[in-house]
Amino acid sequence: MSTPISDMHEGHTVRGRYDTQPTVPLPPGERILRGADAWQAAAALAEDRHVDPVLLVDTYPGVDLRELTAQISTALPEWTIVDVESAARPLAEIEQLIAPNLTDDRVFGVMSHFVLTDFYDSARLEDLAATTGPRTVVLGWGATLLRERLVARPVTVLVDLARWEIQLRQRAGATNWRADNAGEDNLRKYKRGFFVEWRVADRHKRTLFESVDFVLDGNAIAPAEPHPDSPDAGMITGDAFRVALQNASSRPFRVVPFFDPGVWGGQWMKSLIGLDPSKANYAWCFDCVPEENSLLLEGEGGVIELPALDLVFSRPVDLLGAKTFARFGAEFPIRFDFLDTMDGGNLSLQVHPLTDYIQNTFGMHYTQDESYYLLDAGDDAMVYLGTKEGIDREEMLRDLAAAQDGDHPFPAEKYVNSFPARKHDHFAIPAGTVHCSGANSMVLEISATPFIFTFKLWDWGRVGLDGIPRPVHLDHGARNIQWDRDTSWVTENLVGQVETIHADGEVTEESTGLHELEFIETRRHWFTEGANHDTDGTVNVLNLVEGDEARVVSPTAAFEPFTVHYAETFIVPAAVGPYRIERTEDSRSPRFATVKAFVRGSRMSDN
Repeated sequence: MSTPISDMHEGHTVRGRYDTQPTVPLPPGERILRGADAWQAAAALAEDRHVDPVLLVDTYPGVDLRELTAQISTALPEWTIVDVESAARPLAEIEQLIAPNLTDDRVFGVMSHFVLTDFYDSARLEDLAATTGPRTVVLGWGATLLRERLVARPVTVLVDLARWEIQLRQRAGATNWRADNAGEDNLRKYKRGFFVEWRVADRHKRTLFESVDFVLDGNAIAPAEPHPDSPDAGMITGDAFRVALQNASSRPFRVVPFFDPGVWGGQWMKSLIGLDPSKANYAWCFDCVPEENSLLLEGEGGVIELPALDLVFSRPVDLLGAKTFARFGAEFPIRFDFLDTMDGGNLSLQVHPLTDYIQNTFGMHYTQDESYYLLDAGDDAMVYLGTKEGIDREEMLRDLAAAQDGDHPFPAEKYVNSFPARKHDHFAIPAGTVHCSGANSMVLEISATPFIFTFKLWDWGRVGLDGIPRPVHLDHGARNIQWDRDTSWVTENLVGQVETIHADGEVTEESTGLHELEFIETRRHWFTEGANHDTDGTVNVLNLVEGDEARVVSPTAAFEPFTVHYAETFIVPAAVGPYRIERTEDSRSPRFATVKAFVRGSRMSDN
């Protein structure tokens, strides 16, 4: 859906349309199957393939198996449904196995390297395969583990699910895979998914992409009673899935943003993007986090929602570029999100782990470097950044520890620098730098992707929206604070680092950072009519930070023109090469600006 937004640009009120449901086209003529038609098509293919037809329906953990079973039973009443998860190892054994990865911490665990067969009893899988007769649906996470054990050549269906949808279900009481933890702290549920289940699930589903026969939208298989006007879950063929992702990797696109409230949340997004006015606030918008965002594939019969990670996994070189893929693997390394504190409060005072620390402690291979780009700012907006010169570090740590009882507020101004923040300012925040965005700011956060590794040092005496104090990790933080990031160092290295790269007529290209310790480089292009770009062999992530509406065009007509609106983040895959961003006929803004991020050293011209 598109909703009106407005913003003041150089005294002119302009209007754009921030699209909260952007879509990616399916190949022409591809039809989305729904309801009984979908399952009957899968069954018909299985019967064409073998006299003893079998369907293997492999689900991402978090899919509502009860509802899915009911839908299949209704569509295929003559088929027998078998639960593959009956062959899983006992829950107590699995929990003992993964306990070292979960740790006792509420938020942080250790990245796992398990594979799905670690959670299954091989002998029981063999027995299950031996007793699987014709017209059987094998259902659950790991159904395709039976594929090589069956005489028949089965038809495979992948039921996929976005991580953001999993989080919403867990907040509503859903459990982790086969766990009895409906009432557990949501942060602990998320930790179990992030460090264990989703890593295993992603390794598993990547093995299916090249051969899967059908893909079903698990987001639409609602655990609660769906709205009577809601369409049945959509299913597409494996060929349509593969071609759609191939096409998406050669043209600009947007992932589906999601919005979340917070204790410090503000009102900018609610009023300008047109979000639900009944909500108290919105703190975050994750509009380019492919680990958690979705893609909406649109074709005949509506849309189907699939994880954006499927594109990263299936087309990594086309999407990321050869050098970026060589460095990061099939992982999208750049994250764009919004932090809205307009009429809200300060973020927590925090620090992110150094690379060596995150590798040795949590098993992540790169860390959470950040930056704050100010989309908008109130007159009193500020950014806390770095420690003040001449402070006593031990005294600061003692005061932080004392503040955790809620009765002794931490005197942040005594120890931490604060800098005025104005619209279009850009602050670099390499890992190890104490920082915090203040109230009355609208921040476009341009960062590395490992997005949960925030060590809160002080949370201004607040509790979370659930009434529970938000977790503070002072011990972790103390081991990562870089005390030499003091006033003079921060002023010289992290604040106001704008350099003109090229000025040609109505186009000015600027470097706005980031610091040399960070792997992300950012460029800002100001223009009135249009500006030329080139991916130069690496993925580009951009946001239209000034101007109401622009379009991305190919100089060789390699893709259809792609329209973007103010504040929208969009991705230009490495495979695109040259492209141009220009005003549209409906644009009314006097000038435009985009901020572009890419991986430093990953451009082919850097050779």
